[in-house]
Amino acid sequence: MPSAQSAKLSDPIPRANWRAVFVWRRLRTVAILCSLLTLLFSFGWELGMPLLVLRVFGVGLALLLVFGLFEQWPRRLPTWIARWALQVAAVGAMVPVAMFIAYVWSTAPGAPPFWREPVRLEGFMTFTFLGMLLAPWTALAALVRQREATLEAQEIAMARAALDARMRLLSAQAQPHFLFNTLANVQALVEAGSPRAPLLLESLTSYLRAAVPRLDGSASTLGQELELVRAYLELMQMRMPDRLAFDLHIGAGVHLLPCPPFTLLTLVENAVQHGIDPSEEGGRIDVHAELLAESRSGSGGAARCRLSVTDTGVGLQVTGRGLGTGLVALRERLHWAYDGSATLDLSEAQPHGVHATIEFDIEPT
Repeated sequence: MPSAQSAKLSDPIPRANWRAVFVWRRLRTVAILCSLLTLLFSFGWELGMPLLVLRVFGVGLALLLVFGLFEQWPRRLPTWIARWALQVAAVGAMVPVAMFIAYVWSTAPGAPPFWREPVRLEGFMTFTFLGMLLAPWTALAALVRQREATLEAQEIAMARAALDARMRLLSAQAQPHFLFNTLANVQALVEAGSPRAPLLLESLTSYLRAAVPRLDGSASTLGQELELVRAYLELMQMRMPDRLAFDLHIGAGVHLLPCPPFTLLTLVENAVQHGIDPSEEGGRIDVHAELLAESRSGSGGAARCRLSVTDTGVGLQVTGRGLGTGLVALRERLHWAYDGSATLDLSEAQPHGVHATIEFDIEPT
């Protein structure tokens, strides 16, 4: 009876997926190797190229089938044998079997068996030797590459999960601080009997209605993000009516585009906190969302979206600010969300202020 430790070392039960046997990557590898072998044996071949091509490619496909078969069968293996070793051994053992079938199939009716003809027997031995030399090593290399690809995919998934968790943590940290400050302002206005108190409370309610559904980091559209940005800016304008002006310039066709949560809001919050708040006279924030004609990343002329936030605050040089924690996390999030095709740039606006731009490719529907 195997111990608990040996049970841990046993191969996991694979999930049957016969389409994976003949995926394009594997077919391409087999085609390249068979083409090279065909070219090698074509020198001095006297029985016609079609026969050589059929023999080599037929054996190659048979080995590929065996490789995929033992990748998924048997469903359970003893703890003392690794599945990769079974696959490599099966491919090596299949070479003489497949070659024997190919030679028997290509023997003309009434002709003696190939093992009774020295020339054909020599060809069979040569083919079999090269096949048993190359096929197991090719299978082993494919398994190593497959394992590397799996580990890479797992690392990417873990990095994305960690980044999502960090973005949610940043949001969770920022929201209470922001809400407490706003509620304190509401309380002060109420105690002073200001007529602005109900309006500020109404703006806060609108912002929460737009923000709360997105606090879990779930996917959203650019239209929802713009709704959240508008509610946030209206709330900030109520807090400092004489120091903040804003406008949203929204192009046609952008509302339904997918957008990671708090992408545009992060830029707007950065403009308010580090641009407008430190400025004695305040300033203005302009938000643009538009579609571009072509992709700048050379992805076949695909459409591209540009999001920009421009403020007339104190600027980069005065505060010395660059990519803060929120913007660094946003840049990483965009990198994973758009497979490296998204860009985030900051530049000085004239005569003062900051211009932040995000661009990303739009997936065709």
